[in-house]
Amino acid sequence: MSCSKPITDLKPYFQTLEDLEGPFNWTAFFGNDHPVVLDVGAGRGLFLFNASGDNPDKNFLGMELDYREGRRGATRLLKASRSNARVLGGDARIAFDKFIPDSSISEIHVYFPDPWWKKRHHKNRIFTDVFVRQITKALKNGGELHFWTDVEEYFERVKNLMDHASQFTRREAPKENNPEHDMDYQTSFERKKRNEGWIIHRGLWELQK
Repeated sequence: MSCSKPITDLKPYFQTLEDLEGPFNWTAFFGNDHPVVLDVGAGRGLFLFNASGDNPDKNFLGMELDYREGRRGATRLLKASRSNARVLGGDARIAFDKFIPDSSISEIHVYFPDPWWKKRHHKNRIFTDVFVRQITKALKNGGELHFWTDVEEYFERVKNLMDHASQFTRREAPKENNPEHDMDYQTSFERKKRNEGWIIHRGLWELQK
């Protein structure tokens, strides 16, 4: 007899790619026609939580491969009744191919993705030529890509990819803030790394189709 705790139904705050059919109709998905922002690798959802509260005129969709972390972020959104934010469980690369309509996204945020340290594992990194093509298709004209990492080598690799993507122009990235409290960070991973004294590398690119 199983004594495991039943999983709380977090719909619509947490759904998986298996739960849904694509491509998405954003107006139906969120119930409004506000701009859509993607958070690729949402983790525990601190960016989603803060950004959706600060920007009620935007819709936010976090993508997270780790369902446990995704559900954790979605639970926070549910408790705060953030109707403009959702978490999607699954591989972002599949989501871009099958679920995200072309030229429908205003911003894409990628914060501290797994660096896959060993050189033979670099092919597993989210940022590849294929991913750059996917975000180019997904973003609207004037849409933005935000990328942060604490790994300088990875940042240089992404900067090289993006600077050679002809439709993107690099813009000045946001300056490092002085956090006022423990939640005043872009992500919980940023908080951890900054408290340990690591340098955070930030990039911002704008798409011009």
